[in-house]
Amino acid sequence: MKRSLMLLLLLAGFAGTVYAQGPVQLSLINSIQIVPETESVTAFRLAIYGKNTSTQYVDLGIVTQNTSGMSRGIQWSFVGLQDDFTGWQAAFVNYSTGRVKGLMSGTVNYSNYFTGLQFGLVNYTKTANGLQLGLLNFIDEGGMLPIFPIFNFSFK
Repeated sequence: MKRSLMLLLLLAGFAGTVYAQGPVQLSLINSIQIVPETESVTAFRLAIYGKNTSTQYVDLGIVTQNTSGMSRGIQWSFVGLQDDFTGWQAAFVNYSTGRVKGLMSGTVNYSNYFTGLQFGLVNYTKTANGLQLGLLNFIDEGGMLPIFPIFNFSFK
């Protein structure tokens, strides 16, 4: 078991030096992963804690972080940290500093701007073009009300 893990880590480190951008990311933590954190993942990431500039298609993990650029697809994690995202985010906490298009589903959803649906206990966005469903729903600018229980919306 120990030898298999060590071999996997050595191969991951070697592959990370060979490929600057890769279709597949396996990550224990952001310093022990196949694709370096300064590059994109183009197809699939599986991570305990994975950090890349963006991820396309499938992103699974405990903590998944994309630091710049547009990520697309499905992101399922305990904590999802994003810049821009298009698709479906499902996490205990979704936190996006950019624009989200699609569905954010989680206990707490935060975005600067979203288009689509936020579904969770607490939903927050600065501006929106969509619907929030949850216990508390916050839209700073242009919402039906700044805060409203059960639902809130802004359609621009």
